[in-house]
Amino acid sequence: MRRVVVTGLGALTPIGNNIEDFWNNLLDGKSGAAPITKFDSSKHKVHFACELKDFDPKPFFEPKEFKKIDPFSQYALITAEEAIQDSKLDLSKINKDRVGVIWGSGNGGIQTFQDQMMEFCKGDGTPRFTPFFIPRILVDIASGWISIKYGFRGVNFCPVSACATSTTAIIEAFNYIKWDKADIIVTGGSEAAINESAIGGFSSAKALSTRNDSPETASRPFDVSRDGFVMGEGAGALILEEYEHAIKRGAKIYAEVVGGGMAADAYHLTGTHPEGDGAVLGMTEALREAGIHADQIDHINMHATSTPLGDMSELIAAKRVFGERKSLAISATKSMTGHLLGAAGAIETIATVLALKEQKVPPTINTTEIIPEFSESFHFPMGKFEEKKMEYAMSNTFGFGGHIATLVLKKI
Repeated sequence: MRRVVVTGLGALTPIGNNIEDFWNNLLDGKSGAAPITKFDSSKHKVHFACELKDFDPKPFFEPKEFKKIDPFSQYALITAEEAIQDSKLDLSKINKDRVGVIWGSGNGGIQTFQDQMMEFCKGDGTPRFTPFFIPRILVDIASGWISIKYGFRGVNFCPVSACATSTTAIIEAFNYIKWDKADIIVTGGSEAAINESAIGGFSSAKALSTRNDSPETASRPFDVSRDGFVMGEGAGALILEEYEHAIKRGAKIYAEVVGGGMAADAYHLTGTHPEGDGAVLGMTEALREAGIHADQIDHINMHATSTPLGDMSELIAAKRVFGERKSLAISATKSMTGHLLGAAGAIETIATVLALKEQKVPPTINTTEIIPEFSESFHFPMGKFEEKKMEYAMSNTFGFGGHIATLVLKKI
């Protein structure tokens, strides 16, 4: 069986606009939440989110090109470039027929869609749409942009599984390399959904925290007082590569991808199964493919959005799979980044990769009183990172529609 490794990383997040800053701020327990600046939120119930900070995409693009690209695709291109540079791929020497792009987004060009609809509604009813409207909104268009920019002619598509999307994309990339259909795949996900429609929609679904008086402490996974997630934006990119191909070119290797599990709760459109049935299946399948037992997992980056039902069902599922294990370090990095929706899995996979590489467990912040029935079940590093010897780690993501996607990674 062909082995698959991670050889490049790129990040654009509410706590750092590149890999180094993201990782350092994650270890420091920095919150990315603050009042919304992208629009006037005064008439909304929620007035805060985890926006990108001190970020201007325009220098990355030619002016004519910039207007063709929705922000979610801009984020994808910027992080893909960082990952490719980090991987030190010599684009003149690789076989581009064997390089693919599998990139995900849950909402695609939602900003473009909203802007164009609002303009249309202001007018006399005569359709006046930019010719870039359709290409900007298509959820698959970011993978197309990356492919076109670098001339990568291999497998190219976009899976969509709501907030499990980018983990699904990484699993698909893992599979295509395993199946000998590619040697290298640029994978990950991007999301740019901090706008009136997305905030309004998630708020009306009662999914968002309303802790407007204290945004920086609003995301509090596993806490008895959790009241919903904090919207985030950004992107995460990973270069997955066949092991021998990476070794042959002397690549830096961060970690090995050894298992991927996908399943469904088959229970509710927006709610997770109360006993975590789908999560149990996803984690178990990922462990089976990795060829390891549950007690070999040293760390889990949980989906843990800070919703009342979601956190509970995930902890129940973890207890069903891992039992009572005080040595199992559990983190919820959404407490710092917010929930990046379709890009969440990519960012959290990167955090898990770096945790293995650096042997450091990122903390969970803001949580002061863990749900009592789980407080002694696992180890929850709080407030600051902890050094820990780790060989295997797991990352979970779940999405509306009951989608489950779990990755198992190995230190190398």
